[in-house]
Amino acid sequence: MEVNPHLTQKARKDYELIRKALYERDQQAYARLMQNYREALYYMMLKMTDNKTDAEDLTVEAFGKAFNNLHHYSPRYAFSTWLFRIASNNCIDFIRKKRKQAHILHESEEEEAGSSNIADTASTNLSPEEFLLKQENVKNIQKVVDKLKPHYRTLVQLRYFQEYSYEEIAYQMDLPIGTVKAQLYRAREFLYSLIKGKK
Repeated sequence: MEVNPHLTQKARKDYELIRKALYERDQQAYARLMQNYREALYYMMLKMTDNKTDAEDLTVEAFGKAFNNLHHYSPRYAFSTWLFRIASNNCIDFIRKKRKQAHILHESEEEEAGSSNIADTASTNLSPEEFLLKQENVKNIQKVVDKLKPHYRTLVQLRYFQEYSYEEIAYQMDLPIGTVKAQLYRAREFLYSLIKGKK
């Protein structure tokens, strides 16, 4: 692939990391790319959302989307330009969805104003049939999780079945928290693909 001769030294180093990540499956290369841009990307997301939790989630999502599409990256542009465009577009979509959800929620709250809360109380207490159905769904999900590669399977089991925090998973697997979040995002993408394939 032709590299733009006008790329800066930093952009060329990023491209070397991308090559290692793609062709050598080097996890450290992914971690270095995250390390290089995590802080700048986070502050960009924070500026756009004005919410620390959303900014953190969107930063991880941006890296996840970039890493999933790394094979589409062209060295005609700096990786940072490409990454920040992905992050910006993703954040704009998120803000639109959030506004839409807030609007729908506001409308439904107005409709329910003054109504009884009995239905809400009933929904929290599952009937025996609902409980069995929920248990069956957990079993089905576990079957799909078992099809993941061992590394991703462990991540998903720790996070969603044993309810470990990101920090606990990072300690348990001896990985940086940023890497844990990025790999969990990829694991969810794989899971989604497997579930779609079953339908």
